[in-house]
Amino acid sequence: MAKGHRSQIKKERNIATQEKRPHASVKYTGIPVSKAQIVLDQIKGKDVATAAALLEYSPRYASAVIAKVLKSAVANAENNLGMDVSKLYVEDVVAGQAPTLKRIRPRAQGRAYRILKRSSHISIILNER
Repeated sequence: MAKGHRSQIKKERNIATQEKRPHASVKYTGIPVSKAQIVLDQIKGKDVATAAALLEYSPRYASAVIAKVLKSAVANAENNLGMDVSKLYVEDVVAGQAPTLKRIRPRAQGRAYRILKRSSHISIILNER
């Protein structure tokens, strides 16, 4: 079997199983899942313009990172799938646990307390109404 033939079959399989909904994600972001989830719950189910406005004026650090992911998902919908931006809404949001950085805080009498710096993978999936 020729090598080019095998890669063509793989490419067709990838296109067939590819997600039809526009989505974007950020990996290994230094935001704990619990803090990202608070912001994500606010924008779930909202249209894209409302979600962007909520993220713009939210005081939380996670909102700036999530706003970038939302902007990327909208660009993917417009450029890759040819969808109308005015009809898009946030269908699903996911914040998953990423690797935790373990650090040590020196304490009295030679002890050491552990500090867990948690991180997350954030994903936003859009759809048309």
